[in-house]
Amino acid sequence: MTTTNHISTLQGTTQPLKGIRRAAAKHMVSAWQAPAFHLTVEVDMTNALTVKSISPESTVTDRLISAAATALSEKRELNAYYSDEGVTIFDAINIGVAVATDAGLTVPVIHGVLNMSLPDIARRRREIVEKARARKLSMADISAGTFTISNLGMLGIDRFDAIINVPQVAILAVAATRERYVMRDGHAQWLPIAELTLTCDHRALDGYAGAVFLTRLKELIEAPISTL
Repeated sequence: MTTTNHISTLQGTTQPLKGIRRAAAKHMVSAWQAPAFHLTVEVDMTNALTVKSISPESTVTDRLISAAATALSEKRELNAYYSDEGVTIFDAINIGVAVATDAGLTVPVIHGVLNMSLPDIARRRREIVEKARARKLSMADISAGTFTISNLGMLGIDRFDAIINVPQVAILAVAATRERYVMRDGHAQWLPIAELTLTCDHRALDGYAGAVFLTRLKELIEAPISTL
């Protein structure tokens, strides 16, 4: 049996990779070389969804950024870079937020998150997202990130594994919040549940460190916002 290669007969248009897309393509090659593992938890988003009653300008994403900063401050091994020379753990917590633009995916950074209030985080996130979509990000806006959050929940994605933003050692993937019928305190009830998946670089982290961080993050997100 013989087969014929028909590719040469196909008509199409080649779009050269350039700018952000070209840089991202090269970056992904390095990212795929990292031996990664994934951990997932289901989180009750009941309290997180009340964020606007506490901070009208804030979104659930801002709440996640704030909670992630607190969890990173307690488990600093995840707030780090990996290189052939070793693992560098940082004091500053600078969280990148993956943003899709017409030019491709980019990750602007919110610097010094741990010292910011929810309204502060919301204002800064809006600023960098608007700059990203207007293609006006500066080098300072995309530099010095120590951890990344990728939120595809608003697009209805139920679960996904994000690719590590090397040289960072971990990235958090946030999926859609869905109403699920679950047992809670001995009673079956409907609750808004979201799956959070943490991708870790196994060269820098083990499963225990990732699990401790993700468990703490879940606790923070599920806690009443006014008590934090």
